[in-house]
Order: sequence, then structure tokens, then C-alpha cells
Amino acid sequence: MSATAARIDELKAEGRAALIGYLPTGFPTVEQSIETARTLIESGADILELGIPYSDPVMDGPTIQDAVNIALDNGARVKDVFTVIEAVAGLGAPVLVMTYFNPVLRYGVDAFARDLAAAGGSGLITPDLIPEEAGEWIAAADARDLDKVFLVAPSSTPQRLALTAAASRGFVYAASTMGVTGERATVGSRAEQLVAATRAAGAERVCVGLGVSRPEQAAEVGRYADGVIVGSAFVKPLLGDAPFAQRLAAMSDVARGLADGVRSARTGAGRA
Repeated sequence: MSATAARIDELKAEGRAALIGYLPTGFPTVEQSIETARTLIESGADILELGIPYSDPVMDGPTIQDAVNIALDNGARVKDVFTVIEAVAGLGAPVLVMTYFNPVLRYGVDAFARDLAAAGGSGLITPDLIPEEAGEWIAAADARDLDKVFLVAPSSTPQRLALTAAASRGFVYAASTMGVTGERATVGSRAEQLVAATRAAGAERVCVGLGVSRPEQAAEVGRYADGVIVGSAFVKPLLGDAPFAQRLAAMSDVARGLADGVRSARTGAGRA
């Protein structure tokens, strides 16, 4: 079984969902992104997503776009994600890479899978790649025991849900709403229905992302999903001109609050 699936199942046996945290690699710098990733795990993230900075991030909202631009300006490259993974892979949280597929194609699909596995990564989340067009990646991932996380959305047909569930390994990523990433006042109203439909289509684990930024939202999603995916709410405190230690502490506070929200979802109480 994949490390990601095993971690989700372990937490499910404890009566709660997983908190899955996203951070861009190389933001603000590669070394600082290692420190940020460690802090996020120590502050309650159960699974880590590391984004690869990309110059055309069509799914990302302004917060993550700002962070990605800083990372690119500071010289972040695709290979840096493996450096960060190696630094945090032993901390107890499976590490997935989330990326548009063009950087993987340019790196070389088989070479990327090889280096991802060698660094200790668990797999890949590909928001702009559908299973029908993922044959080369699926073969490379299967050869190296890596997770393949594909996305579904409220617009997905029953046939699309079944196809995605069958192709995915680790979990299926359910986008709670149509649109880009970012903090929202409410989580998409169709998210719970999408999770139920994706499970009915054959998915063993379904995690929800897009829009979760507050503990009460994390608790809401944690009641029905196997994982609560958060990105912009972790990245936002890291932006700005305050000393990096202060920004890191602010992100840690957000993470602890969201972790409490996830833990309270099915028990009615947060962390002691």
C-alpha cells in the first residue's frame, strides 16, 4: 500500500481526517522552504504537498501566484523539489509533489519518477492531467510504486468519476468548487455530494481542496472527507516584509488551528 493511503487509513482508524498542507518549493528560498515544510509538519500537517514553481499557474489564485513568482525570481528550479523532499521525508508525513505536467514532461517523465522515488517522495498530484492522457506517467509511477493523484470537480460526470477513481492511487483530489485556489468565505456547497459520488464511483479515499482556510471550514470538510487540503491559508502568512521567523510562526499558528479543526470534526473537541 502507498504511504499516503496508509497514513490516511491510520488516521481514519483514529476517527479523523488527514490535514494535507501545500507549500511551493523554493519560497521564499529553497533553504527557507525546507524550514517551512518542517514547521508545517511539526504544527500538525499529516501529509505534505510540495508545489513546483511554474510560470503559467492557471489553477492558482493570487496568493500562491505571488509566492511562486518570488520562488522563480529567487532561482527555484524543478530539481529543487527533490532537495526539499530529501530533507523532510523522514519526519513522518508522506510527501507528494503537486505540479502542472509540463515541467515533468520537460524534465523527462521516467527521470522525474526515478528522482522522486529516490528522494523519498510518495507520488504526484497532477491538476491539469487527465487519466486518458497520462499513460506515460502511469507506467513510470507504477514501475516505482508512486501515487497517482488525479482530480475531480463538481462538473465531473459519473463516467469521469469512475475513470478517475480507477486511475488514482493514494487518494482522489476533489476540487470543492470550480475556479482557482484561494481562501473563501465558504467551502463549495457541492463538495460533500462530490465526495459521496466519487466514493460511489469506486474511490477508497477522497480528499477535498480549494477554499479551506479556517478551523471551522476544516471541521466541516473533515466530517465527510478523508483529507482536508489547505494551501493559500498556509502561504499567506509567509508573504510580506516581516522577519522570516515571525512569518514562520504565523504560519505555524494557522496550521495548529486548522489541525484542531480537523481533529474536532468527528469528536466534537480539539486537541488538548
